[in-house]
Amino acid sequence: MKSSHSSSALVSFCAATAVVAALGMAIFFASVTVAFAVARTVSPVVDNQRPEAVNGSAAKEGLPAAGETFSGLVTDDRCGARHDMGSDKSPAECAKACVHNGAKYALVDGDKIYTLEGNSEELATAAGLRVRVVGSLNGDTIQVSSITTQ
Repeated sequence: MKSSHSSSALVSFCAATAVVAALGMAIFFASVTVAFAVARTVSPVVDNQRPEAVNGSAAKEGLPAAGETFSGLVTDDRCGARHDMGSDKSPAECAKACVHNGAKYALVDGDKIYTLEGNSEELATAAGLRVRVVGSLNGDTIQVSSITTQ
């Protein structure tokens, strides 16, 4: 009899422990999900709605310039995200060489490729890197206001 009682107590203890652990994990994951959801919905004021961005004092105060924000890889519009693997050049060197030969700098953002117009020295420095670009979009061309590496 003692053996039957101790085995049922062991099963009950294990089941209770599993239920408590599952509830604890569920509460933890729900809390993390809510925290991320709140963090995504609490965002700063859109740049073009701030008066400072309109009168030009945003740049003086170190705030981002007005415009849309894009993220992606700076490359060229000839090679896109896939540079010639047979060459001995890095993606940055390949993009710079292609631009030197008539291509334009481009931003690859998922399946989209945007042509970049702006300060060619800044674009050359960002070639081959993942960046965040702020600028105005006209068709498939972004007029770059600012560019920062990620």
